[in-house]
Amino acid sequence: MRKTILITGASSGLGEGLARECAAHGRDLALCARRTDRLEALRDELLAKHPGVRIAVRALDVNDHAQVFAVFNAFATEFGTIDRIIVNAGVGNGRRIGTGHFAINAQTAQTNFVAALAQCEAAVEIFRRQNHGHLVTISSMSAMRGLPKHLTTYAATKAGLAALTEGIRAELLTTPIRVSTIYPGYISTELNAGAKGLPFVVDAATGCRQLFAAIEREPAKACVPAWPWTVVGWAMRWLPLKWVARLA
Repeated sequence: MRKTILITGASSGLGEGLARECAAHGRDLALCARRTDRLEALRDELLAKHPGVRIAVRALDVNDHAQVFAVFNAFATEFGTIDRIIVNAGVGNGRRIGTGHFAINAQTAQTNFVAALAQCEAAVEIFRRQNHGHLVTISSMSAMRGLPKHLTTYAATKAGLAALTEGIRAELLTTPIRVSTIYPGYISTELNAGAKGLPFVVDAATGCRQLFAAIEREPAKACVPAWPWTVVGWAMRWLPLKWVARLA
């Protein structure tokens, strides 16, 4: 069992939901995000419900790359070992390409890919020192194909993260370090609050419960929920682009 779990972007959304699942299953938690007030409230709530777990929180802006390394290593020193690191922090912002919003799209690319690279680098350094660990990256079903409208940059960053993760997995195949790419479908969180007509959407509690179960299996790749997103993922990769574009 992976006992000590580090989660980035843990103050809301999937990160918060995964923290709840981990605590409910008796895991110790290293939680980081920019909003420490929310992290502290979550810590206090979880400790009240699960007094046997150990929870530490630290402020982290993943776009401060030096801070990523400092925070991850501080957690490793505090706990003695980190068994699993979930690279979850990200943003859902995006605008149509060529409509004058380069700054927004560039920030999305920086946060969802470059900052994720920093987190992966810091995580794998720790795992190499320990000679064990489980790296998990939270990609997206949008990574399966290029998408139009506001999803173009977001989908590209998640595809890049998936390719990065697979490369890390290839590098570490002969080691005790496991690497997983998780592709969530539509799970209702703050990230997509207010969005209308999302297909196959599930509530946050259901989605995070299934995310936790998938991560526990330590797969190379997993779509979550498995049904129907495994089939949808296959269709997205092979259907004509004009059909896939209708999903955006």
